Amino acid sequence: MALYYWLALLLLGWSTVTAQKDWWESASFYQIYPRSFQDSNGDGIGDLNGIKSRLPYLKSLGMTAFWLSPIYPSPMADFGYDISNFMDIHPSFGTLADFKQLVEEAKKLQLRIILDFVPNHSSDEHEWFKKSVQRVSGYEDYYVWQDPKPGTERDPPNNWVAAWYGSAWEWNDERKQFYLHQFHKKQPDLNYRNPAVVQAMKDVLRFWLDQGVDGFRIDAVPWLFETVGFPDEPVSGHSTDPLSQNYLTHIYTLDQPETVDMVYQWRELMDQYKQEHNTTTKVLMTEAWSSLDVVKTYFNDSNNRQGSQMPFNFQLIMRLDQNSKASDFQTVINSWLDIIPPGHTPNWVLGNHDKRRVSSRMGGDHMVDIMAMIELTLPGITVTYQGEEIGMHDVDISWADTQDPAACQLTEETYQEGTRDPARTPFQWDSTANAGFTNASVKPWLPLATDYPLVNVKTQQESAQNSHIKVFKELMNLRGTNTLIWGSFKSLVLGENVYAILRSFPNDKRTYVVLANIGSKSEIIDATKLDNSLPNELVFRVVSVSSNHITGESVATNNILLQPYEAVVLANHAIRLAQQLYVLIGAFGMLVGVQLFKA
Repeated sequence: MALYYWLALLLLGWSTVTAQKDWWESASFYQIYPRSFQDSNGDGIGDLNGIKSRLPYLKSLGMTAFWLSPIYPSPMADFGYDISNFMDIHPSFGTLADFKQLVEEAKKLQLRIILDFVPNHSSDEHEWFKKSVQRVSGYEDYYVWQDPKPGTERDPPNNWVAAWYGSAWEWNDERKQFYLHQFHKKQPDLNYRNPAVVQAMKDVLRFWLDQGVDGFRIDAVPWLFETVGFPDEPVSGHSTDPLSQNYLTHIYTLDQPETVDMVYQWRELMDQYKQEHNTTTKVLMTEAWSSLDVVKTYFNDSNNRQGSQMPFNFQLIMRLDQNSKASDFQTVINSWLDIIPPGHTPNWVLGNHDKRRVSSRMGGDHMVDIMAMIELTLPGITVTYQGEEIGMHDVDISWADTQDPAACQLTEETYQEGTRDPARTPFQWDSTANAGFTNASVKPWLPLATDYPLVNVKTQQESAQNSHIKVFKELMNLRGTNTLIWGSFKSLVLGENVYAILRSFPNDKRTYVVLANIGSKSEIIDATKLDNSLPNELVFRVVSVSSNHITGESVATNNILLQPYEAVVLANHAIRLAQQLYVLIGAFGMLVGVQLFKA
């Protein structure tokens, strides 16, 4: 059959790509929020063994790697982002032995593991903080301590406010000083101007690399350093509440130059580890909700010193919503591509555990396939938050059921403005009790969506009709083609409100045209405006759930009718013909083989 396989490749016009990409450069990452993915022991909270049992699902989606939100020991004041031991596993998730088994199983399936690294702060229950409070030798300056404002007995040293609400300073009566906390008061900021802290956190990275992880998502990077001298920050004019984060312009607490340098130091450590252990590349994914000119600096500097491989691209979250037009999509996407330095790879993030889900943020279920088609056909790396592949939406959480510490600091009247719970609800596996997330006799830690019997993996996979997960898988299959890995990229706004993408790769002689009707009106599109060399006919390769078209159907390239909120991927006619030839050749080969066997 090898002869027929290579003959088919020749007819398809494929040629070997001699250049190589590192594993992460065309990767698809899947974010798992461990508390809400799969419960294995019936306590209503997801855990490591639950995740291990679902690894085949990630493989079936076509994922390259998965990223775990924090799984470390923690008092859970911020659900794991307040860490009391950076080198162990929280009992509700399992044990270090469970983690090692998870790594082993992932490696068998050729899935890579990314851990959340939370460097800005620890829990106030961490041994380091306890020693710092007591001024134990070597730990006196592990955290950011300051005396009260001069001339006062107990006033904070300056006007800095926390990211959530209130003063960023908390008085410690034992030490008789204030400590800085940019987030919850139980999350004291580590002092990165202390070399001992820098080394201690590098040791944390090496510890988990030794456990077999393939990289880290670095949390809250912009807050690592503060300006020396702790001056008051200027009033922004965007709020009248002096305890609101929006009240100040954070020029002394965010995006300091030393922060970027620390990322470069971590990258140096990762590259050194790779060389020392003769292993594959270990990646850094940095979380910075900063302006594009700042985010750009995380890639590399003027001396070509390397930083994060993946400064997270939050532009699709920050700048697009249910009111966005096709022109907004083009502007936002191009603005990100414009800042990518030569030799670096773009990445695309649609959602995460801190933001509203795509369906809810973008205006409803009709936008799920549109956003997936756009993200998964763009050049570079993709990051998918759990549940987006089936179109999970935010769940209304009552005040009584609210768990998010950021929301609990507010009132019953205002908590919904700050809660992150709606996007953190348990994953919907099937239509059984509790959506297959946990034992039916146990109440999950957060309520489930009431429509989970319809919106779940099993129902969508087994449906005779098209479904979000089927669309997602088809798109993931396309991501493995040379055209989407290596091909050129072009985008235009066609008609009134259609965002169009052209991906082509001459070596493969295959072209994909992506059309997403962002509007509520039908549109007739002439795709030759993307490229006048396109053939007269195109073939529907992937169609959204709302589409009246079917896969394999032909359409005139200059006369494509799109219904409201319809999204499609079309392929040039040549690829369909080549696929038919491949099938015919394969069938012929099998026939010859049968005859030879009979002889």
